[in-house]
Amino acid sequence: MEALRFTGSTKILEYVQVPVPEISAPDQVLIKVAFSGVCGTDLHIIAGEFPMSNKGTKILGHEFSGTIVKVGSAVKNVRVGDRVTVDPNEGCRCCDFCHSGNPHYCNIGGIHNTVGIHRDGGWATYALVPTNLVQKLPESITLEQAALAEPLACLAHGWDLLSPVPVGSRILVIGAGIIGNLWVSVLHLHGHRKVTVSEPNQTRLNYVKKLETGFKLLTPDQLRKNRDADPNYAFEVVIDCSGFCPAVEYGLSLLTKGGKLCCFGIAPPDKTISVSPFELYAREITIFAVNVNPFSMVKSVGFIEAMGSRYIDYERLGVQVFPLGSYQQALDLLKTGTIAKAIFQL
Repeated sequence: MEALRFTGSTKILEYVQVPVPEISAPDQVLIKVAFSGVCGTDLHIIAGEFPMSNKGTKILGHEFSGTIVKVGSAVKNVRVGDRVTVDPNEGCRCCDFCHSGNPHYCNIGGIHNTVGIHRDGGWATYALVPTNLVQKLPESITLEQAALAEPLACLAHGWDLLSPVPVGSRILVIGAGIIGNLWVSVLHLHGHRKVTVSEPNQTRLNYVKKLETGFKLLTPDQLRKNRDADPNYAFEVVIDCSGFCPAVEYGLSLLTKGGKLCCFGIAPPDKTISVSPFELYAREITIFAVNVNPFSMVKSVGFIEAMGSRYIDYERLGVQVFPLGSYQQALDLLKTGTIAKAIFQL
C-alpha cells in the first residue's frame, strides 16, 4: 500500500510502498482510508517544531475517515463495511486524570500516544487502530465530511469551555485557516452575527466570504485602524486560531471587561506572550486554551449533521483534495496560505 512516513531524527517525510498492516490483537480493526487531512500540527511535526516529533519513523495522519475491512475477534461495536472516523487520542485509563474524565491530561496517553503521531496513522491506504477509537458514522454524513470530524471534535471541546456565549456577543476570530473557518461556521450555526474575522492573507479572507455569513472580514492593519480610531472598540470574546503570539497578545488587548480569550491555535513551544496580571484583574479577563478532544467525537458528529453541506463544503471552506503522491504540492500550498486545508484522497 502507499504511505507517507516521517522520521523524527532526520526530519524526512517520504512517500513509500509498505505492506498492508495485519490485525495482531483481538481489539483491532483495519480501515480502508478514504480521506485523510493535513493538520497544522503535522506541519509543525515535519518542521521539527512539535515536542514529540523525534521518536522513530511513523506514518502520519490523525484526521481520517474510511471503511472497516477487517475486525479482530473481540470487536463488537463495528463490523466489516461500516463507515467510520477515528478519534486518534486516548488515555491510559488508569491514572487520576483518566478516571476523572480528562484523558487529554494523561501523562502516558493523550497527545503522548496519538494515532498518526506516535502510532501509524491515516496517511496510507490502510490504517490499523484499536476498536475503542472508532466512531461509526450515520448515513447522513459522507466520508468526505467525516475527514473533518477530528478537528471539529477539538472545536467541540473548545465550544464547551467557551460557553455560554450569549447571542449578540461581539466576537473576534483571529486566523482564517481551516480552524478559523470551522469556528466561523459553528458561530453562525449558533446564531451569532456580530463576528469579525482577522486574517492577513487575502486569499484566505476570500474563502470566508464563500461561507456567506455576513461577518466582517478585516486584515490585522484594518483591525488596528479601527482600534486607533475608537479606543472603546472591543470584543466580549476573542478566539485565536493562528497560534501567532503577537496576534494573541493583540487579541487580548481588544477584550472588553469580563471578556474571554480562547487560545485555540498551537504556538511553537519556545514562544511566549506578555500578560499584565493587573490588567487581568482590572478587567476580570478569562484566558483558557484548548487541548485536543476529550470525549467530544460524538459531539463532532452532531456538529457535522447539524452543519450539513451548508457549511461542510470543501470549496467554501478552502479545502483542496490531493492524491497521496502529490503531498509536496499540498504542503507547499498550505505553507503559502493558498488553501485553507489539504486532504488526501486514498
